[in-house]
Amino acid sequence: MTTTTARHEQEYGPRGASPLRVPVFRRFLLAHLISATGSAMAPVALAFAVIGNGGGAQSLGIVLAANTVPTVVFLLLGGVLADRMSRSRILFLGNLGAGAAQAAVAVLVATGTASTLTISVCACFSGVSAAFIAPAAQGIAVRLVPKEQLQQANALVRVPGNAVKIIAPVVGGFGVALAGPAWVLAWDAATFVVAALLLLGLRLGGSVSPRGGVVGDLRAGWAGFRSRSWLWSYTVAGTAVVAAWLAGYQLLGPLVAEASYSGARSWGLVQGAFAAGLLAGTFVCLVWKPRRLMLVCVLAGSGIMLPLAALGLELSLTCVLVAAVIAGIGLDVAIVSWSTVMQQQVPDAELGRLGAFNAVGERIAIPVAYLLVALASKHWTSQHILLWCAGIILAATLANAAVRDVYRIERA
Repeated sequence: MTTTTARHEQEYGPRGASPLRVPVFRRFLLAHLISATGSAMAPVALAFAVIGNGGGAQSLGIVLAANTVPTVVFLLLGGVLADRMSRSRILFLGNLGAGAAQAAVAVLVATGTASTLTISVCACFSGVSAAFIAPAAQGIAVRLVPKEQLQQANALVRVPGNAVKIIAPVVGGFGVALAGPAWVLAWDAATFVVAALLLLGLRLGGSVSPRGGVVGDLRAGWAGFRSRSWLWSYTVAGTAVVAAWLAGYQLLGPLVAEASYSGARSWGLVQGAFAAGLLAGTFVCLVWKPRRLMLVCVLAGSGIMLPLAALGLELSLTCVLVAAVIAGIGLDVAIVSWSTVMQQQVPDAELGRLGAFNAVGERIAIPVAYLLVALASKHWTSQHILLWCAGIILAATLANAAVRDVYRIERA
């Protein structure tokens, strides 16, 4: 046995072993699981906190916008810092900040002093924290496990979040009904703090030394982003795909469920089916290791057009549920494949910034899509718009699949 092999087996276990044999990865996974249990319950509690304060759809929309916009605005700065500082420390501070924001909301709601303005301010701070957490988390796995274990590691990180998405909203709903939204929000705050302490304990070394100013780092990151056609083409396609998906699924889905199916009950089943598909897709990634990862990523992600098409055609609820399961499987396969491609193809020193450029590109058109759908709904039915959304996803996928470099990216 060579010295390199002996060192590898001492740190990571035998080659081909599970990432779960790596102690620091288990710690990271535990932190993610704890945080996910609170994050999956929080939307229900936040919605009812706004409603309980006398707010309606407009107030909730303001709160959600206050959370989303800062994330997009600060993502690029988060990417720069992820390449310049200790990523474990960024995750620690980010989770601590998110926990403080949720704790403030919990106190406001519990004391009866909450308003749309105060909740929005807290949501804004939470969104800023998310902007720093996401790029740093993108580059954590590559420092915890060897490259041959990256797909398994990325899939295992997805398991806790996908699993709790099935049951946590139900538990959160019961918690809000029995104890009130303040207690559920307090639980979410506590999970962020515990996760922060676990992440600080990772003590990951090897942070990238800064080479210049923030603007210079952004320029270098943009040059790296443009030089990879598989990356920028996927981001451009994702701008259309993500916007069409969210506008169709989140905005029009509940409306069509109310008009053509049995309302909230049917929509709850669709969401449960989609979450079950996400969890199933995670387990697919644990056993299936395709060679052309980038092509699989592009094609698998297109499955999200199926529930939109099924709702647009007003197929039976059974067909919609099957489509939602397939969409969930495909989307999770795409997410795990994409994370693995990024970690294998992008140098560690650029991972934060290039991931941030991708994230901004995929999010930037979402508000525009919501506005366009609102305007189009005055002239077309929701079903027609859903079919257009499905068509946009299909067209963007085919265009992306035609990019030559998509076929060239293979598993490292």
